[in-house]
Amino acid sequence: MKRRHLIQATAAAAAGVIALSDDAAGATALSDDASAQAAGRSAPGGRRRVHVVLFDGVEELDFAAPLQSLGIAGRFGAPIEITLVAVEGPRTIRASHGTEIKVDGAWAPGTADMILVPGGGTGRDADKPGVAAEIRRGTIPAALRAARRPGLVMASVCTGALLLGAAGLVRGRPCTTHHGAKDLLAEQGGKVINGPGPSSPGPRVVDDGDLLTSAGITSGLELALWFVERTYGPEMSMNVEMVLEYERRGLVYRSR
Repeated sequence: MKRRHLIQATAAAAAGVIALSDDAAGATALSDDASAQAAGRSAPGGRRRVHVVLFDGVEELDFAAPLQSLGIAGRFGAPIEITLVAVEGPRTIRASHGTEIKVDGAWAPGTADMILVPGGGTGRDADKPGVAAEIRRGTIPAALRAARRPGLVMASVCTGALLLGAAGLVRGRPCTTHHGAKDLLAEQGGKVINGPGPSSPGPRVVDDGDLLTSAGITSGLELALWFVERTYGPEMSMNVEMVLEYERRGLVYRSR
């Protein structure tokens, strides 16, 4: 795969995020400021405790894709600890397609380095389990709002961004979600990042430092792989891709 060969050839010498065409790189990093490119990737980091928030109606792939990707990075030595949590405390949740998941983790955001919120549904139908019902109920948005603190990364997959939006965490900030819910995210005050033209897809991941959002369902793979790259370096991310037999695609938009 071209991107993997490129990483292998340039990882030792690369000092910044390199903007390349999709044909050359598969997953390309963009910036809204030239200085952001020069700043480059974060230096390889230490332990990261990731709490994945589950709720009734959550989309299975929204959380399973990043869960597995981060878990594989852990097998390669990245010190990542992943905990499934529910805001109400340990319980069994029923996901969008009927999968029952026992959630043992306590809601303890003070012990997390990143809180990852998957989506569930379109964000428009509050009469069935999913994001819209959780927004109406208000428990998760209130818990996310109360969890804010310096150094804590808030992340979302698909319509999970709407739960961050309901918590007031996207207002005025670059972000994205599933293409069918971008209007809702904009109504919440998010600075939704779109493609350069009406028929161009927007970025798969939007990185605004302590706010990481990703587009539709499968973009959870890109979000996890980008998080691994920015925290532990491109070779670690490449190793995860090799195990997944998946090559990152689309764009990463990185703000200053």
